[in-house]
Amino acid sequence: MKADRIAIIFARAPRLGGVKRRLAREIGARAALRFHIETLTGTLRPLAADRRFATVLALTPDRAPFRLPRRVARIPQGRGDLSQRMARAFRRFPRRRAVLVGSDIPGLGAADIVAAFHALGRADAVFGPAADGGYWLVGMGPRRPAGPFAAVRWSSPHALADTLANFRGRRVALLRLMQDVDTAADLAAIGSAAPRCSTTTTSAPILVRVG
Repeated sequence: MKADRIAIIFARAPRLGGVKRRLAREIGARAALRFHIETLTGTLRPLAADRRFATVLALTPDRAPFRLPRRVARIPQGRGDLSQRMARAFRRFPRRRAVLVGSDIPGLGAADIVAAFHALGRADAVFGPAADGGYWLVGMGPRRPAGPFAAVRWSSPHALADTLANFRGRRVALLRLMQDVDTAADLAAIGSAAPRCSTTTTSAPILVRVG
C-alpha cells in the first residue's frame, strides 16, 4: 500500500430520499438509491483492491452505518458546506499527495486515480473535468493554496473555472473529460446505470499554468 498516496471517496450514506435528489425527482427515489449504491460500491471495491495507493471513504452523515471493504479507512466529512468539507478532507493529509473523487461517475476506475497521482509528480494540482463544467476529480500535492475551494459555485457550469481561479500561478494538470450523473439525461448519456470501471491506461494529462 502506498501510504503517501491517498485516494478519498466523497459520498453520502445510502439512504432512501437522502441521495441523488435531482436524479430522484426524475426517476424516483428507489431507482436513484439503487444507482447510488451500485456506483458507490462499483467505485469503492476496485480502488480498495489496488495497492498503488491507500483508499479512504469520507461519508456523510459522519456516524451513518456502512460496511467497508478491507483496507479502507473511514473519515468524517464534518460540518459546513461542500467547500469546507472538501478542504477539511485534504487537510487531514497535509504532506501527501491526495486525490478526491465523488461517487457518481460510473466510468471511474483505478487507472484514473493512478494517472492523477502521476500528474501530481509534475503539477501542484490535478483536475478531472466533467461535461457539465464541474469536475469529477481533484488532487493536490503538499504545495496548496490556503483556500482551494473558496467562492466556488457548485452545481453550476462555473465550478471548475471558479476552483482554477484559486490556483493562479500554479501548474495544473487536466485529465480526460468524463460524465457524472446528476439527472436522467446524464444517466441516458452514459447508456446504463451499472458502473463500468476503467482498468485500462488513460490518456496523458494536459499540463497548464493558471494565469
